[in-house]
Amino acid sequence: MGRVGIITHRERHHGGFDIVHVKDAKERAFATRLTNVFVIGDSNKPWISLPKDKGIKLTIAEERDVRREKAAAAASA
Repeated sequence: MGRVGIITHRERHHGGFDIVHVKDAKERAFATRLTNVFVIGDSNKPWISLPKDKGIKLTIAEERDVRREKAAAAASA
């Protein structure tokens, strides 16, 4: 599963892997290798259509809450 965000910083490591720091729409920062990153837009506007979640990954607690809400809705229906 991919994630979408804005590149904030690139660390160059001579003889190693370059690291890219990215910030998503919920202001969560993460880092990954440069080889795992590719540009899909300019600034905040993507050049392609994105899935419904817009490439934002939920935390484990948020995923749990979503599952519980779906289960509660299914049980009450």
